[in-house]
Amino acid sequence: MRLPRIFTAMVTPFHENGEINYDEAGRLAQWLITHGSEGLILSGTTGESPALTDSERMMLLRAVRARVGPEVPLWMGTGTNNTVHSRELSWEAAENGADGVLLVCPYYNKPPQEGLIRHFTEIARGLPIPVMLYNIPSRTGVNLLPASVRTVMEECENVVAIKEAGGSLPQLQELINLVSPRMRVYSGDDAMYFTALTLGAYGVVSVASHLVGNELETMTQMVIQRDLDGARQIHTTLTPLFQELFRYTNPISVKWALNYLHIPVGDVRLPLVTPGHEHAFDALRELIDQLIAAGLYSQAG
Repeated sequence: MRLPRIFTAMVTPFHENGEINYDEAGRLAQWLITHGSEGLILSGTTGESPALTDSERMMLLRAVRARVGPEVPLWMGTGTNNTVHSRELSWEAAENGADGVLLVCPYYNKPPQEGLIRHFTEIARGLPIPVMLYNIPSRTGVNLLPASVRTVMEECENVVAIKEAGGSLPQLQELINLVSPRMRVYSGDDAMYFTALTLGAYGVVSVASHLVGNELETMTQMVIQRDLDGARQIHTTLTPLFQELFRYTNPISVKWALNYLHIPVGDVRLPLVTPGHEHAFDALRELIDQLIAAGLYSQAG
């Protein structure tokens, strides 16, 4: 099984009344696939998974699948801080046509490493589709250590990837050394993607790919071909955008950017809110305008 190198953690479009805009989700998914994304992850953090019901997740999956067809890899975020619920969601995702699932570390209850190992193995064991683990301590309050990842990998053959967003380059390098190439390591941070690639990461689960998917694809291929100077130049050009997209809690800024570009994804759901002050997105607006003028932005047209 060949895994995509560039996954987009897709936003969930909403109507003005707060309901999911399934038609727009399909249109956005199709556009992303034609602009650098090789696969999509639905109902992840960027998709506002904590604010979606289980039935909404499955309806979203079916709507996007109907639009992009069977060939596009569609993965679904099914991780929660409840092991039984996560397993049930993962099986339901498989039954509704997901190509894989993304399992975030349990949040709030802060399990020890043994609890993390048992949580992931309980969900993955017997599941008929592949699994990507997701380590993001800034949101979950717990850090999945490389040795624990290796243990899960050894116990479950279908655990084939990890999205690493721990923010530590030494931990990233240790993780790559311990699990690669049997397990694909993805950068979970756009700003660290170039460095992660040079350390041996396989790809990225990206937010910025909503806007610059083609550029991320080019940078990836440059690193693979050892054109590090060219890749570094793209990274340097895009770094201010990476930083600005996370000025506010994700996905507030990327949703604002898409709406600014006349891609109607709507607002975020409570408890997230979009800043209402006049100059909240001035810097992001300026960066997008600069990228358009420079021909570097993958415009929707």
